[in-house]
Amino acid sequence: MKFYQMTPAQRRDALMQSGDLTPADAAFWADRNVLPEAIADALSENQIGQFALPLGVARDLMVNGQMYQVPMATEEPSVIAAASNGARIAKLNGGVTATAAKHVVVGEVVFDQLADLQAAQLVINARRGEIKSLADAAHPSIVRRGGGLQQVETEIIAHFLKISLIIDVQQAMGANIVNTICEAVAPQLSDWLGSPALVAILSNDDRQLTTATVALNVETLATKTTDGATIARKIAALSDLAQVDGARAVTHNKGIMNGIAAAVLASGNDTRAVSAAVHAYAAHSGHYVGLSTWQLVGDQLVGELSLPMPVGVVGGAISALPAAQAAQRLGSYQDVATLQAVLVALGLVQNLAALRALAGPGIQAGHMALQANALAIQAGAVGDEIQVVAQQLQQQTKDLATAKALLTQLRLQKGE
Repeated sequence: MKFYQMTPAQRRDALMQSGDLTPADAAFWADRNVLPEAIADALSENQIGQFALPLGVARDLMVNGQMYQVPMATEEPSVIAAASNGARIAKLNGGVTATAAKHVVVGEVVFDQLADLQAAQLVINARRGEIKSLADAAHPSIVRRGGGLQQVETEIIAHFLKISLIIDVQQAMGANIVNTICEAVAPQLSDWLGSPALVAILSNDDRQLTTATVALNVETLATKTTDGATIARKIAALSDLAQVDGARAVTHNKGIMNGIAAAVLASGNDTRAVSAAVHAYAAHSGHYVGLSTWQLVGDQLVGELSLPMPVGVVGGAISALPAAQAAQRLGSYQDVATLQAVLVALGLVQNLAALRALAGPGIQAGHMALQANALAIQAGAVGDEIQVVAQQLQQQTKDLATAKALLTQLRLQKGE
C-alpha cells in the first residue's frame, strides 16, 4: 500500500518503523485531534495529525460605522495585542472607512507556439461571444448565482499570446471556479489557433483593490513618554522611509500582514494566495514599497492602505472547516466585500500600532513583555505554573535561563 493510501494511524506506524517518528511523537500526533479524522484526512495529503494554533480576537475594530470582533489564528501574542490597540485608537477617531471593488478573479490561457501572434489575437477578439458561451457551459452554477465570465482580454507579451478571462466568482475565493473554466475553454481556443495552449490557470495577481482610510487627531497618539504631535510626525516619516528604502518596506509590510494573515487563516481562506497578491502589488510600480501611507494633514494623521484581497466566504476549506465557519460567524462576515473591508482595515490599524511603537518606546519592550508566556512554556512550565513564571519574568531578564531558574524555584517551593 502506498503512503497516501494509508490511514493516519498506518502512516504514523510506517514513520516509526522507518525511524523518522518516535513512539512518543506518534502518540502526541494521535492525541491532538480537533477535526474529525476523516475531514482532516480529506483536506490534507499524507495526514498524520493536526497542528493547532491559538485563536484570539482583535476587539472592537470599527469599520464603516460598524464594530467587528476579528478572529485571528496566530502563535504571536503581540500581533493581536497590537491590532486591538490600533483598533482602539481608530475607534477614538470614528473608526476606519473601507471600500471594496467588485470581486472578480482572472484566469489565463496562454499560447507560445503561434506563427502569427497578431492574426491569432484577432481570431480570439472576434470570438469573445463564443468564449463566453463555453465558459458559461463549463460552470453553469456560478452563472445561475449571477456570476461567470465577464470579459475577455488579449495581450501579446514577447512571443506569447495571453488571453485573460475576467470572471465574477460571487462569494467564493474562486480558484476552483476559474481553473475549471480555463481548462474547459482552452481546448476550443487551441482548435481555433491550431496550437496547444501552454497553460490554462487562474492568476493570483488580483487586480481589484480594497481601500481603508483613517484620520486620527494627533492627541490620541500620545504615549506615556512622547506627545501625540511628535508621534504623528515620526509615523509620517517612517511611512516616507518605507517608500524609498526597500529594506524598511519589507518589514513595514510584514507588520501589515501580521494581522491580515492571522485573520485570513482563521476565516479558512488561502493565506498563500493573499500573501502572493499583496506582495506582488507592493512591487507593481517596479520597486518594492510600503503598502500603507501616513501623512500629516493639518492637525490630523491620515492613513491609507489599498490591497488586493482574494478571499471568499463560501467554498473549499471555508465550507469544510467547522472552525472557519464559526470564525466567520464571530466576525460577522456576511459577504466577500465585508470580509475584504475588515481585513484591510485590520492591516491598517496593525500598521498604526507598529509605527506608533517604533515612533515612541520601541518595539522590543512590549514584544518581550508578551513573550514571557512563551518563555515559561519553553522552560517546561505547565498549567498554573505558566502564569506564575511569566509574571515573575516581567521583573527580571527575559530569557530562557531565567525562566528555567524561576520554574525550578517555584517547584522547590511547592515541594516537588
